[in-house]
Amino acid sequence: MTSFIAHTTIDCHDAYALSEWWKRLLGYTDLADDPNAAGDEECMIRDPETGHRLLFIEVPDTELPAKRIHFDLRPRTGTQAAEVDRLLELGAVLVADRRGIAGPGSGWVVLADPEGNQFCVLLSVEERTAYLAAH
Repeated sequence: MTSFIAHTTIDCHDAYALSEWWKRLLGYTDLADDPNAAGDEECMIRDPETGHRLLFIEVPDTELPAKRIHFDLRPRTGTQAAEVDRLLELGAVLVADRRGIAGPGSGWVVLADPEGNQFCVLLSVEERTAYLAAH
């Protein structure tokens, strides 16, 4: 079992404005089925050639932390729970468990690598598809 980087996440104060700035800089576009709008707290853009995605998330902190960019990993196979267990066995450290934050089958787990760099483990593709179908 391994994971892939689903997208790179950037903490910010104005997700829409910052995503618009990076779109112009990189030539990225909105997702066809999820366009961004002023006031959105989460805005994702993607490279039309490679599919790489950037997710801008508004955080309430007045002072943004020094480490504002992190990876969001999605298990290639299996489940989020199995991947979290595997990563903990490899030496990752649990920072916060946000599973179920929007109801059963939702959420993520925040882990840190051995040097303290945080990253999130999302639902697997299969779990995400099932969650979206149910809601």
